[in-house]
Amino acid sequence: MCYHVYMKSRRRLGVRAMRQNLSVYLRRVGSGETFEVTARGRPVAVLGPIEGGLTPIERLVSSGRASQPEGDLLKLGPPPKGGRWRRLSRALQEQRAERF
Repeated sequence: MCYHVYMKSRRRLGVRAMRQNLSVYLRRVGSGETFEVTARGRPVAVLGPIEGGLTPIERLVSSGRASQPEGDLLKLGPPPKGGRWRRLSRALQEQRAERF
């Protein structure tokens, strides 16, 4: 038999440390890190992202930090004319003047 193992840099992690900070390690796994879990100094498991895992956008959506895009941004077209538009620098000046 021939075994080929692809290993990224794995950090060792004891079972006790993993239990005490599981949410922290799961977040790190979600961002792509892999951990080798040890029990009494012996490797017993690998904690890592699912192969063929999520894209960065899918990870943001699943963590609640972004929402799924709706529609096509290119179909919005140019902004309407005649609207009450002003330059950002002018808007900032007005806002600062109101504070002082």
